[in-house]
Amino acid sequence: MLTEQKFKSFKDFIQDSSRDEIIWMSGYLAGVSDKNTTATPPAQPEIVASTEKLVITVVYGTETGNSKKIAAKLASVLKSKQHKVTLKALDQYNVANLQKESTLYVVMSTHGDGETPSAAKKFYDHLYAKQHDLSNLKYAVLALGDSSYPLFCKAGEDVDTRLDELGAIRLLPLEKSDLDFYPVSEAWISNIVNHLPTTANLLAPKPQPKQAKNGKHFYKGVVQSHINLNDKGSLKETFHIEIGTEEAIYYLPGDSLGIVPVNTDEDVQEILSLLSADKNKTVTYKDEQFTLLDLFKTKVNILHLPVRIIEKYAKLIESELPLIRLDLKNILALYPLTKNILLEDFIAILEPITPRLYSISSSPYAHGNNEIHITVGRNKFWVNDKEKYGFCSSHFAGLNEGDEVTFYINSNDNFRLPLQDKDVIMIGPGTGIAPFRSFLFHRDDESAPGRNWLFFGDQHFHKDFLYQSELLSLFDSGLLTRLNTAFSRDQKEKIYVQHRMQQQSKELFNWIESGAYIYICGCKDTMAKDVEATLINIISQEANINEEQAAGYLNRLEDEGRFAKDVY
Repeated sequence: MLTEQKFKSFKDFIQDSSRDEIIWMSGYLAGVSDKNTTATPPAQPEIVASTEKLVITVVYGTETGNSKKIAAKLASVLKSKQHKVTLKALDQYNVANLQKESTLYVVMSTHGDGETPSAAKKFYDHLYAKQHDLSNLKYAVLALGDSSYPLFCKAGEDVDTRLDELGAIRLLPLEKSDLDFYPVSEAWISNIVNHLPTTANLLAPKPQPKQAKNGKHFYKGVVQSHINLNDKGSLKETFHIEIGTEEAIYYLPGDSLGIVPVNTDEDVQEILSLLSADKNKTVTYKDEQFTLLDLFKTKVNILHLPVRIIEKYAKLIESELPLIRLDLKNILALYPLTKNILLEDFIAILEPITPRLYSISSSPYAHGNNEIHITVGRNKFWVNDKEKYGFCSSHFAGLNEGDEVTFYINSNDNFRLPLQDKDVIMIGPGTGIAPFRSFLFHRDDESAPGRNWLFFGDQHFHKDFLYQSELLSLFDSGLLTRLNTAFSRDQKEKIYVQHRMQQQSKELFNWIESGAYIYICGCKDTMAKDVEATLINIISQEANINEEQAAGYLNRLEDEGRFAKDVY
């Protein structure tokens, strides 16, 4: 046996080794043992064939059927060992189950030069769309490809890398196979059987990618393009903003970009002056410590404070205040804090800045994973007879090319494109066009055969036709099958998208009856309600049923995932 000191050194060495290194060492030591039978095998954690009955999922992504053959063979071998095995094609695999899996084996073909098989795209997109906690998953990947292409086995490489990034435990190194896959696949299956996971031989899960406390993964980007989409004379300001990153961004059409805006230096300095406070003073807010400068700059809302905050402040200073929305600097100027009130008590009544979400208007396929586009309308409103501008939209309006932006991706699985052969109807006036620009570019890049119908509206044709040249180009190419527009103020009587929908009532209903998916994006309180009412009216009229039945029809579409809204 080893001496105590040697055993300690050996144990420390093993603990610092990767799984791949341990597998290699086990084979090496076995070879040494065979050559020198007088040697005593060291006391090491063996990696042996499992005697436990495991729950295993085998999935495959294939174009020609080779991956399916290998996956079926693996499943058959594992079943013969009395393990519980599920075999699924990736286009039939429910990606929502991924975080529930314990052991997953993936056989992934690469189509052409680095392309993912069409049947595996949903799985691939899900992996890369957002951060998942896969620390409880054990996996191995066999990648098939053709070495005559530069991006040999790229699809399988990507899946293996991404599972590792998300914290899953790699049971075996990635295996790659050329066109003559039989010897490689047989060796891979044999290796799997000999290295099935057991509770004794698993390494500790690796740490997850660093994230904020709320679990969001924040990206740092730089503004690459900042364009006002409205022409001169428009009453609106709508900005097309492109943000570039060094880190790959993982999102899907239908997702939103989230940002936590910061307050202006001018407003923060004015508040600090009114409080006669040192900007470097450390205070506690929501169980975290900040300097006053950081607190008022990045953490608390200081604009258009809601009435509930005004009420709390009035109680704090024991004075009556008008119950109207006010900026913090105005409150402090008109109703200053008295010296007997603790600064911490004042800070405690303030509310944190809430993140703002903006529908993404780019496609990861068409525009790549290192840039992202959003469409931001500067929000203008009136408070106490004074014109005001939205906090975050003004922040975006004031950006310049080269400015840095920190953001995260807010996934929206309820607003997804259907399969490529399905038709889609998109209703998005104003900035509601954003996700549909993403949809259209995505479908164009995929050469999706499904038809696309867009209803777009705004105030004036010549001033407010957002993305006009792009949409007309997509219409001319045939990607955009139908395009109906409504410009409300170009004539005496206002015309909105719901009027255009009513004019196309029969054809619209034919599309719906043929299986089209319907999407609405835009203002929740007015447009979305009117559009939904119009849809019910059209269904009632064309199906010759009453409105209650028509509403039930639309509800069924929603339950089936064929009617979705992204409204704000």
